[in-house]
Amino acid sequence: MINSLINLNNTKIGNDQPIVLIGGLNVIENIDLTFSTAKEIKNLCKKLKINFIFKASYDKANRSSINSFRGPGIEKGLKILEEIKKELDINIITDVHSPLEAEKAAEICDVIQLPAFLARQTDLIEAMAKTKKIINIKKPQFISPNQAKNIVEKFLNYGNKNLLLCERGTNFGYDNLIVDFLGFEIMKKKCFNIPLIFDVTHSLQCRETNSIKSSGRREQIVDLALAGTSTKIAGIFIETHPNPNDALCDGPSALPLSKLEDLLKQIIALDKLVKSFSKIEIN
Repeated sequence: MINSLINLNNTKIGNDQPIVLIGGLNVIENIDLTFSTAKEIKNLCKKLKINFIFKASYDKANRSSINSFRGPGIEKGLKILEEIKKELDINIITDVHSPLEAEKAAEICDVIQLPAFLARQTDLIEAMAKTKKIINIKKPQFISPNQAKNIVEKFLNYGNKNLLLCERGTNFGYDNLIVDFLGFEIMKKKCFNIPLIFDVTHSLQCRETNSIKSSGRREQIVDLALAGTSTKIAGIFIETHPNPNDALCDGPSALPLSKLEDLLKQIIALDKLVKSFSKIEIN
């Protein structure tokens, strides 16, 4: 049977547990920025008593333009993440793009992430499953909540039941994403109540007409984060940056790091409130 409660180094992740933050940078820009951001988030989460997994990508392979910044690459990037993990004693998550990357990333990271655009790649799923690591499945923008079960069942077939399922918006026409909050409960029921994560910042991406890269709506981060929290989820995924306007990737969707504390205070308070209520069953 699949795990509806994940234990990550004494951190419990589940839809009925206190909400967990998956937070950090969209991509590793350099070691100093990555380290300082991870340290600040760690200190903040310790202060607010919320469990935390640091996220940073070593390579943003799924870019729209050949001119987009991708990151330092797997070798240098994993070395940076390894140093930060050791120095700060924190849990790390990063995304992988091939079976070989899955093996390498699993040697260092506590959680490895299946990118939304690659979530139907069976060979990649098999390799990730066989690492026995906790897997964060990004639900593709192009499938319905009902179809997410097919991806989950692939992982189960290959012997990994330590799974998180992450919503990150759904295509709505051209160049826009919407979040179907009714789909959250569908995914919980269809996917064995595995821990549901809500990726707020990627859900805010949009494309300006004729642009070669994604824009974003970070002014609506708070609205979306609180709406998702109200549905009793296991975790909230927020990418943040000290200076989003200067970020090398997805800055328009990133939360200014200076605003993270205020947002987390509201998320934690709302999470405690909604999880104090018993579910009202309506047939």
